[in-house]
Amino acid sequence: MKLPRYIHSYYDRHGQRRWYFRRRGFKKVRLRGLPGSEEFTLDYERALAGQPLEIGSKKVRPGTIHAVALSYFNSFAFRTVRPSSQKFYRSTIERFCRATSGNGMAYGDMPVAGMGREHVVRLMLARKPSAANNLRKALRALMTHAVEINLRQDDPTAKVKPVRTNSGGIHSWTEAEIAQFEARHQVGTKARLALALLLGTGQRVSDVIRMGRQHIRDGFIHVRQQKTGAELDIEIPPELAAILADTPTNDMTFLMAQPGRPFTPGYFSARFCERCKEAGLSHCSAHGLRKASARRMADAECSPHEIAAITGHKSLAEVQRYTQGYNQRRLASSAMAKLAKAKNRTSSG
Repeated sequence: MKLPRYIHSYYDRHGQRRWYFRRRGFKKVRLRGLPGSEEFTLDYERALAGQPLEIGSKKVRPGTIHAVALSYFNSFAFRTVRPSSQKFYRSTIERFCRATSGNGMAYGDMPVAGMGREHVVRLMLARKPSAANNLRKALRALMTHAVEINLRQDDPTAKVKPVRTNSGGIHSWTEAEIAQFEARHQVGTKARLALALLLGTGQRVSDVIRMGRQHIRDGFIHVRQQKTGAELDIEIPPELAAILADTPTNDMTFLMAQPGRPFTPGYFSARFCERCKEAGLSHCSAHGLRKASARRMADAECSPHEIAAITGHKSLAEVQRYTQGYNQRRLASSAMAKLAKAKNRTSSG
């Protein structure tokens, strides 16, 4: 059986084999049971999670929110979520720890045991809805970890509901808006290639910016989604194939910020918004083309399962949310047509 990292053993004076956790910069911890047992695994995870190894961590007072944050960043729960989620939790929690309360003390220096539901509600009320919900999500992960390592008895975020927003979500491009963008950015430009890739593959920005000719096989483009890990083979539509043939791309990826310098998702999204403004489409975004791609498939009467095979959505409910606007119009038109047909039958009878 392969042992987890940082596990060592010795034989005591009675000839029994003992196990312990030892990692440079961490406290040595005795582990109960045998490797693979429930108590052994529990002790190992607590040892790894409850002893942060961070630069400057000795300056952090035990029991504070900052100390729990450092512990959480080394926990099994944090290390097993996808990289994009790790980035979100880390940036949100670190920003919260640096922020100061009304008395001038940084939130990170406050005792984690002293945070109550009323504090979470107050913190959320001081933020815009999206920022409030992001903070609630990050604090829930942090407080759950505090309970797991016995620094709290309860989670103060458990009964705090997210803030309702009136936003209809990211705008899905219409056919008229797509044509307007294409009229402003001709074939051969980076902007037109970006539009074709986003619309033709239905993928997220994080996946489109990593696409290159090495991913094309027998008329299909192979995608391993960064967010979900899903592996997809998507047939390249003729419009995208023609634009790829007419656009010079000599790098490992089709889209580059500069020669030899790939895009990051945030930088690409910002630059693409600039190209949208040039076309008079300041309300449009790169992610809206993913929704437009799903809408086009719904227009072609593709089933939710067929659309999910392209977009990579795990939940059909999410696919239906992407296409519900179109489906509502189509169903409403179908209902009115049936109603008119029924009236004609009645009047002719």
